[in-house]
Amino acid sequence: MNAKDKTPKTNAARLLDKAGVAHELIPYTVDPDNLAAEHVAEELGEDINRVFKTLVLHGDKAGYFVCVIPGNMEVDLKKAAKAAGAKKAEMIPMKELLGVTGYIRGGCSPVGMKKPFPTFFHSTATDYPEIYVSAGVRGLQLKIAPADLIAFCGAKVADIAAPRS
Repeated sequence: MNAKDKTPKTNAARLLDKAGVAHELIPYTVDPDNLAAEHVAEELGEDINRVFKTLVLHGDKAGYFVCVIPGNMEVDLKKAAKAAGAKKAEMIPMKELLGVTGYIRGGCSPVGMKKPFPTFFHSTATDYPEIYVSAGVRGLQLKIAPADLIAFCGAKVADIAAPRS
């Protein structure tokens, strides 16, 4: 971190830098009582459809896998399981998130988890020139071209989410 740039680099940002993937680190004010994507979008002054959340699931045959979906949607467990090659899947318990990924709730990035997991981006990610995902800590987002992020993560694009009911 140099004198001009007061934003600390995260592991996710360092990995993207090393790979030559263009991105921007965007800080926002964290509300520990409201870690919802809507709050992040509001703080960023951005469309909630461009602010993606990273969720970790466990499939009966697939093991752990990652779903990156728009902040105003919820993961469709049946569609996500199918994408991952499982019959069924469920969100992992919050208490397991840090141990599995190295990240905490509100700071889970699809980049730089402890191990590479199969990753699926919701099909709307490619509708935008840039999207936002967590940079790996609360209070910091990565602004990045979805095609670059999907390629870097070795991810697939699939219909894995549904509007909140």
